Amino acid sequence: MATPYLEMHGIVKRFPGVQAVKGVDLQAYAGEALALIGANGAGKSTLMNILGGVLRPEEGEIMIGGKRVEIHSPLQATANGIAFVHQEMAMLPTMTVMENIHVSSFPMRTGLIDHKAMERSTQAVLDRVGCQFAPNIRVQYLSTGDRQMVEIARALLSKPNIIIFDEPTSSLTSREKTRLFEVIRSLKADGVTIIYITHFLDEVFEICERATVLRGGEHAGSAPLAELTIPDIVRWMIGDVDMSQHVKKEVPQHDEVVLKVSDLNRRGILKDINFTLRKGEVLGLWGLLGSGRTEVVRAIVGLDPIDEGQIEINVGGTLRTVRAREAQKWIGMVTEDRRNEGLLLPMSVKQNMSLANLRGLLSRWQLVDNRRETKLAEQFVKRLNIVISNLGQPVQTLSGGNQQKVVVGRWLELNPPIFFMDEPTRGLDVGAKADIRDIILELAENGAAILLISSEIEDIMALAQRYLIMHRGQIIGELPGSATRNDLMAAAVGAVPTGVTA
Repeated sequence: MATPYLEMHGIVKRFPGVQAVKGVDLQAYAGEALALIGANGAGKSTLMNILGGVLRPEEGEIMIGGKRVEIHSPLQATANGIAFVHQEMAMLPTMTVMENIHVSSFPMRTGLIDHKAMERSTQAVLDRVGCQFAPNIRVQYLSTGDRQMVEIARALLSKPNIIIFDEPTSSLTSREKTRLFEVIRSLKADGVTIIYITHFLDEVFEICERATVLRGGEHAGSAPLAELTIPDIVRWMIGDVDMSQHVKKEVPQHDEVVLKVSDLNRRGILKDINFTLRKGEVLGLWGLLGSGRTEVVRAIVGLDPIDEGQIEINVGGTLRTVRAREAQKWIGMVTEDRRNEGLLLPMSVKQNMSLANLRGLLSRWQLVDNRRETKLAEQFVKRLNIVISNLGQPVQTLSGGNQQKVVVGRWLELNPPIFFMDEPTRGLDVGAKADIRDIILELAENGAAILLISSEIEDIMALAQRYLIMHRGQIIGELPGSATRNDLMAAAVGAVPTGVTA
């Protein structure tokens, strides 16, 4: 059998309070695409960030071409023939394509940037990935798919022997995905080693030769894809876990619909989104990274544009059609990115908590009533058990769990009938997670309708009465609250289990 071109042996990486990677081995061959698979938090990104020089392991070794190498920085990774195409595209939109591609290595001549050489080398890599646009076009005028191709072209500039693709199709149309796969096949034909990270198992069987699965920071299995099926991979991803004893707290059931979404579409992102949300219900919106969950809630509240669709909200007992931005009046949005989108970090706890309710705090002089603002903030700090020194403490100095409680407390002050909870427990410790779960259940018991998104399967199973299954920007079916962990995982990767209703 051929010798692996890339070998990672016994890789260990620890962060405070958690061991993210636990003695993982990985082998990849020249001219093949290796699928690196695992649920959220399995250790995939950490392992690849070690290979890419972003993180340093505590233990283990890396072999490339039979030789041990030390990779302590991205520059050292590049020097060892490794390129990383990240899921989050790091583009400078006001700069040209060729400037973005050469941003870390401009060709120089007599102490100045050699623009002609830069244009020639850019054209060469653009031709390789099949791009028709000019090297001097600004990135801001390109589609998402074309920007992804610029990312790949930038990776090819250094002529790497190993390329890591991290969820490369999560924001691509089917046509753009076909184009990407053509590029990957061409790279494999040239002997390049591809490591392909994805949650889309249909892509794995289409473009990869072998698969390695991680679970909980450990190696769960590796095999040629010709010897595997989707259920085999799902079993490696989640293990043989018996969830039959799973019990969630029941909340009162209501028939009253408070939100109805019909035929919501956004070209290339969302397709035919239809669902209802009832009073007092926790409805789980389930799917893996890139499935379109966050895009759905952002579109409903008007943060992202939509091409067509109807949003109806129960106002005074009657469903009323509203525009997306108007829907914000009745929806409390707990965003997945609390630090960048949910909080004004330099401002105080009190100021952050009152942001959603400023109109309700205005005095007769149209100024914020400081006494009322303080009283409400004190009330919800106590109710949510937020640990602070005082209300004037900058919110950026709080722990992640207390920051999240501030975001939730803001919406509790406003008391809307609907809550969108997008990854409400992400990055929190066990105690903070339990607190947030209790808050969600209390809201439901008091009649609030909650649309819950969570990548942590234990959280969503502990709270939701039913699940909408999202895959590639569509709701492909619905599962009852009695669904098992295996049902949810299988549905999320497109292997629809028995019991899913369309």
